[in-house]
Amino acid sequence: MILHIKYMVSLRCKMMVKKELRKLGIPFRKVDLGVAEIPVEIVPEQREQLRENLLHSGLELIEDKRSILVEQIKTTIIEMIHYSDEPPKVNYSEYISRKLGYDYTYLANTFSEMRGITIQQFIIKHRIERVKQLLLFDELSLTEISYKMHYSSVAHLSNQFKKVTGLSPTAYKKQAKAVGSDFENV
Repeated sequence: MILHIKYMVSLRCKMMVKKELRKLGIPFRKVDLGVAEIPVEIVPEQREQLRENLLHSGLELIEDKRSILVEQIKTTIIEMIHYSDEPPKVNYSEYISRKLGYDYTYLANTFSEMRGITIQQFIIKHRIERVKQLLLFDELSLTEISYKMHYSSVAHLSNQFKKVTGLSPTAYKKQAKAVGSDFENV
């Protein structure tokens, strides 16, 4: 049996779900972003208790098929952008379509209806969030970040970054360092 869990986007979330499953005595095979695979059916009381416990942690058990599909799209994008060093060998739309086994138009329409933004806008948002992280790690140059994040050029990255954040990557990095140093002096 597969349990689908909303807002599960990090390793910390995976640990939290495992903890809740153990606490309720629910065995599991594996827990990945957005899903927990359990070898048995759980009784309604356990399901309700798990639902409540997950809500306290900011997570949500989901059962609606369209909501599950949207979470699968989000998880695929998050894994692709935040946890993979290998770029997809095909464009994003084809990659998502192949991975989930649905026509991309259907996926895009469902995602837009349920989330109020396009898949492309969601991808851009997450790419920029990843760029922010890489800028703050201060281990890579902007050129290296551009290459790592599969932008066609530094200019393309900079333009998209400014459009989303209102700041250039350099201004963002300076501002973040200034805020960080203010906290260090407290």
